[in-house]
Amino acid sequence: MLKKLIISVVVLVITVAIAGLAVRSMALAYLEKPLANSTHEQMLLQVKRGDTARSISARVNQHFARTSNTLDYRLAQFFIGVDRIQAGLYEISPADSWQQFWQKLARGDEKQFKVTLIEGLRFSEWLQQLKQQPYLSAELTTDSLSEQLPFLQDYPSPEGLFLPETYSYRAHTSDLELLTQAHEALERELDDAWRARNRECPVSTPYELLILASIIEKETGIDGERETVASVFCNRLNNGMRLQSDPTTIYGIDDFDGNLTRQHLRTKTPYNTYRIDGLPPTPIAMVSAESLAAAAQPAQTDYFYFVADNSGGHVFSKTLEEHNRAVYKYQIKPHQQDKE
Repeated sequence: MLKKLIISVVVLVITVAIAGLAVRSMALAYLEKPLANSTHEQMLLQVKRGDTARSISARVNQHFARTSNTLDYRLAQFFIGVDRIQAGLYEISPADSWQQFWQKLARGDEKQFKVTLIEGLRFSEWLQQLKQQPYLSAELTTDSLSEQLPFLQDYPSPEGLFLPETYSYRAHTSDLELLTQAHEALERELDDAWRARNRECPVSTPYELLILASIIEKETGIDGERETVASVFCNRLNNGMRLQSDPTTIYGIDDFDGNLTRQHLRTKTPYNTYRIDGLPPTPIAMVSAESLAAAAQPAQTDYFYFVADNSGGHVFSKTLEEHNRAVYKYQIKPHQQDKE
């Protein structure tokens, strides 16, 4: 009698265990299915401090038109665990499962936004772009830049002090945080370039190197030309010649309309390198690492002039006579033919 009872109990325990394993297997299989089919749009889910797992589950079910919120929540609660939830903005795909969803919230795997800040643009243009970025908090005010970004107190202008790059950020990151990150990246690149400079580089401080690099940045965007363009400006500086760079002159013109005139070239401003000796007082644009490297390590050439060749590149000349011929060939003659 006792033996039969023991056998019955063992059989019952095994049956319950098998049933439990079967239930667990089915539950996990259910929790690993996609939340919805691909016809549903992704969801941006804002999780705030104090939000409950049940309310979060309900919002997800509502977005993906699911009608099983109580089942979804209870199964996740029992078989996954929903106690560890980190606040943030999450991107939820219809292909995600509940398993992936709750793990994402437990890890704090928030959506990453990206912004590409482009070389050659001005600081004012970057600010306009940052204002348009989604979920980037606009805290920067132009009337108190040096108070909000203390490192700017060491420079006469914010121009050129940030590295053009693609930056990732989480929702509600401030523009101040992002610009601080971009400045720190610029300082690393500038330090590397300064340490690697060669004997052809005529500047005496890292900031002067940054100014020179910004001129190179505006003069050419062709990788193979940067060192040669740099050599022209370095040769001029080393020989006491004015840089005569159109982009620097344009930078010093208020409300420039796109037409650089002879009057502009004759007007003395701190940035008109047709009228001033040496470098302008600040960079004139945001500078890429490539232009920094070119400024620090210019090619060794005998070039003192260059002119655009109307195909995106430039023609380089050693003498003024050669340069004048190139100007006629590539700039003056084509315009004469257009008028005929």
